[in-house]
Amino acid sequence: MEGVKATTKDVSLQPRNVPNRYTFPCPYCPEKNFDQEGLVEHCKLFHSTDTKSVVCPICASMPWGDPNYRSANFIEHIQRRHQFSYDTFVDYDVDEEDMMNQVLQRSIIDQ
Repeated sequence: MEGVKATTKDVSLQPRNVPNRYTFPCPYCPEKNFDQEGLVEHCKLFHSTDTKSVVCPICASMPWGDPNYRSANFIEHIQRRHQFSYDTFVDYDVDEEDMMNQVLQRSIIDQ
């Protein structure tokens, strides 16, 4: 079969069904496309007195997050829970048991 070449699909180029964990909408107003730090600052500046219970868009995008859980005090939640980017510390492609094993192995090495 001259002229026909075998091709393989590059799996890395295939779209993955992964939630967006880099930009987030404000749960109070129509503003969107905040990074984590920007969302925290925006909410502190513009919504610090809003008492409406809302879903945290950052938590909802995480594998362990519940997209239906409404935080009773979102401003306090976002200030306490989202002071750093999870991407620095979490490998989303590794399951919880593997992560725990890695942490335990590192703790033994560090002693």
